[in-house]
Amino acid sequence: MNKTRMLTTMAVFVAIGTIGSQLLWFPAGVAKAYPVQHAVNVMAAVLLGPGPAVGIAFMIGLLRNMLGIGTLLAFPGGMIGAFLAGYLYRKFGKKAWAAVGEAIGTGIIGSLFAVPFSKILLGTSFGAFFFMPPFLVSSVTGAFIGWFIVIRVKQRHVLQV
Repeated sequence: MNKTRMLTTMAVFVAIGTIGSQLLWFPAGVAKAYPVQHAVNVMAAVLLGPGPAVGIAFMIGLLRNMLGIGTLLAFPGGMIGAFLAGYLYRKFGKKAWAAVGEAIGTGIIGSLFAVPFSKILLGTSFGAFFFMPPFLVSSVTGAFIGWFIVIRVKQRHVLQV
């Protein structure tokens, strides 16, 4: 994929993730759950790889925070999940592993990383088990949606995956 097409695809994913967060979200404790972010992470990981997927997750988190529609917790969860989704897809070559990587990366590792992150930046000292359930619900739901879309895109031969 040439650089222009890569950047354009990344921009489209950022737009989908940012706009989609306005359409589908639910409150989950101190965090807001955005399944669209996780679906975009899985799709970007499969189509573009771990590096661009992390960049997309960062830009979506940044835009949501700048627009006042997200929290700082979008960064650790989204970026770790995107990386692990891309890494596991690249390692095993199965789309289901991208969804598993997103769920584990965001739902478990991202929620554990959110504890010191929230203490330092948000001033709250909640434990890991406070963040884990909402992170898991959001990431598993979104990862399943992203996995389903990637499978359907491949079956229809819309994009080269």
